[in-house]
Amino acid sequence: MGKVAVGAAVVCAATACAVAALIVRHRMRSSGRWGRAMAILKEFEEKCGTPIVKLRQVADAMTVEMHAGLASEGGSKLKMLISYVDNLPTGDENGVFYALDLGGTNFRVIRVQLGGREGRVVKQEFEELSIPPHLMTGSSHELFDYIAEKLAKFVETEGEGFHLSVGRQRELGFTFSFPVRQLSITSGTLIKWTKGFSIDDAVGEDVVAELTKAMERRGVDMRVSALVINMEWGNFRSSHLPITEYDQALDAESLNPGEQIFEKIISGMYLGDIVRRVLLKMAEEAAFFGDAVPTKLMVPFILRTPDVSAIHHDTSPDLRVVGNKLKDILGISNTSLKMRKVIVELCNIVATRGARLAAAGILGILKKQGRDTVRDGEKQRTVIALDGGLFEHYTKFSECLQSTLKELVGDEVSDSIVIEHANDGSGIGAALLAASHSQYLELEEA
Repeated sequence: MGKVAVGAAVVCAATACAVAALIVRHRMRSSGRWGRAMAILKEFEEKCGTPIVKLRQVADAMTVEMHAGLASEGGSKLKMLISYVDNLPTGDENGVFYALDLGGTNFRVIRVQLGGREGRVVKQEFEELSIPPHLMTGSSHELFDYIAEKLAKFVETEGEGFHLSVGRQRELGFTFSFPVRQLSITSGTLIKWTKGFSIDDAVGEDVVAELTKAMERRGVDMRVSALVINMEWGNFRSSHLPITEYDQALDAESLNPGEQIFEKIISGMYLGDIVRRVLLKMAEEAAFFGDAVPTKLMVPFILRTPDVSAIHHDTSPDLRVVGNKLKDILGISNTSLKMRKVIVELCNIVATRGARLAAAGILGILKKQGRDTVRDGEKQRTVIALDGGLFEHYTKFSECLQSTLKELVGDEVSDSIVIEHANDGSGIGAALLAASHSQYLELEEA
């Protein structure tokens, strides 16, 4: 009996030792994995660094590229294309005007009732629509037909409060946020697609003519009277930009490798995927989410910037929003609070880099216009109008952008700079330019 008891005790002791050894090895392995994951995060943070000295270098490089782009065609990655807009709105414009704002995977159609100097913008309505992914790589005929179809349906909803003068045709301003070589106020040929579009038969074609033909096919009676473009700063590049291996991989796998480098590190289309790529490396090399790499984490662009914003803004004690996003989007459950905090920090790193670089780009524009300093003792009031979901909804991004710009220009100059969210700014602007270039202006003046 005693021998059996002793034997059992020895066996139990051996088992306990084995279990203890397994626990120790597990803890050591877990500790090693965590250390590797933190090393990946720390290395990424260091490479995303945007100290003021670097931001000033980026701003100076932006200014130089703007000068080069204006000096000669092809002299810079910044196209600096002439817009042919020669009549700016005066405030006296009257009537109903439409705008179409195409700048990415979504587009907006806008309707504005202008009431002259007294009424200004009397009433406005808009509808935001998504472009199906297959149309972004299909044919120009299909894309513009789809846009014209949605525009036609929007025009049909024109109701009370919008008054088109008798005998007048509706007029449309077209914001086309892609590189265009403009030929006149009503024509421009597409140089290349950006932002995920790749429609070969549209390159080199007059996009206004394409839209006009599509509207005719859809029975839309409207004149496209103004084309609005941008400076395409998304294609800016500089050796001073903090580019990481994740940015390089994203660029290499994109539809336009080597192009739109600035856009790929600051814009809402890409921030979410940068976060995903860092998480994927942490999962592959440090088993951050366990022994198996989550399958959905391998899907490009499955994590969108609005999701990153929701994670970044989570203030709940247990970061439950973070946990829910990981579970619902990536199929990752049972994450610890410690892991969730790391993911919030990763989002902060990506958003902060983007916001601070955007502020540096704005400084570059201010320098080009001579508005970055106080001249002759007089302050120049500058209003910067920013549109887009990233600035509007990602509060930590917009706050970081504004504080960084203030840091760059100093208190004295920043007091005279106002940053406004221009809701539907590009769309309303297009409608105003359509009004200021209306074919009926001469009749009104007569």
